Amino acid sequence: MKKIILYLSLTIYSVVGNVLMAQSDISMSTHWYNRANYNPASIAKPDYLYLFSNVRKQWVGVSGSPTVFNIQASEYFYKMRSAFGISLISDNIGATKAINPMLTYAYRISGNSDWSISMGLSLGIFSRYIDNSLLEADNVNDPYIYSSLDPIIFPDANLGAEFQNAHFIVGVSTTHLLPTTKEYFSISNSNHRYGYVIYKNSDSELFNYNVGLQVVNHSALTVIEGNASIRIKHPTGLSVGPREIFDIGVTYRSTSQFTLLFGLNITPNIRVGYAIDQSFITGYSQNTTHEIMLEFRFPSKSAQTSTSDNWYF
Repeated sequence: MKKIILYLSLTIYSVVGNVLMAQSDISMSTHWYNRANYNPASIAKPDYLYLFSNVRKQWVGVSGSPTVFNIQASEYFYKMRSAFGISLISDNIGATKAINPMLTYAYRISGNSDWSISMGLSLGIFSRYIDNSLLEADNVNDPYIYSSLDPIIFPDANLGAEFQNAHFIVGVSTTHLLPTTKEYFSISNSNHRYGYVIYKNSDSELFNYNVGLQVVNHSALTVIEGNASIRIKHPTGLSVGPREIFDIGVTYRSTSQFTLLFGLNITPNIRVGYAIDQSFITGYSQNTTHEIMLEFRFPSKSAQTSTSDNWYF
């Protein structure tokens, strides 16, 4: 237990102790279904090979608006108490293109079937370049335009910890830990700190519901986000395995943004989802944002047993 407290203390220290000035981290409305983008500890999903992908198109109708592609894969190995994952994020904003591939490792400690603590680390690279074919310069003879188009590549790291029991998920994490030079602050991603609590109830044969609260801090900006969702189940009489049919959820951010989320289980192990965002900030783009998600969850060959009927571990 002393080692657990030490690991969590180091993680929390990292969360509150690093501040860099740069662009904001990627925004995903479906992160309530998959937290691995910002907390590597969350890939410690026992007994499953897990695949996740989503596409987000922000401010539809606005030329050059952000478009994010995300794909992840992870698997938990029971005998090693460890999960291994890989991810790739592509973030396009206007003429800038960013690529962020990462390798993830998470270790899970569990004293019994009632609780677990996992700790995770992601390592990779962050690269960004400017597509000069999309630029329309006022002065095409300005030499700075061309000297600033070289791609930038930096090492990248995320760190996190997560506690789970039958009804609660509590996590803290920090992203983009490795510093960059001041020269590139304006086009590199900066350190973010995340903290969240999720209450989940899967006691009913007919439905599950989750309620979550998350706080995200980036430099001087802090965003509070709340989420609630209900998932309708098919009562098969089975004690294990996913039985959910469809789900609906809502999210509200302190930045006056509202999200509706929908999901459908095509099979017990394949799920599609959709999210639509709307901003109510005066003077901010009122164009909607759309996000499509695809999930796969398959029993792993290394699995000892399936431990939960809740799809969203």
